[in-house]
Amino acid sequence: MTRIQAIDFTVEGEYVELNQLLKLVGIADSGGAGKAIVARGEVFVDGQVEMRKTCKVRPGQMVSLGHIRIRLLAG
Repeated sequence: MTRIQAIDFTVEGEYVELNQLLKLVGIADSGGAGKAIVARGEVFVDGQVEMRKTCKVRPGQMVSLGHIRIRLLAG
């Protein structure tokens, strides 16, 4: 059984771009690697597949990738 890894990420400002979020939490080595992960259709925002690499995600949203759940909090 795979255990869910929960990450809380505080957004400084109004939003963070999805590919940068993946880099900032350590899922991707770079913004470019984050874009590749998104392009493969592996990332969900609020339960829906998100294909826009620079989608603006905001506090209150949930990003998931495999067994990882990232909750965005206001800074």
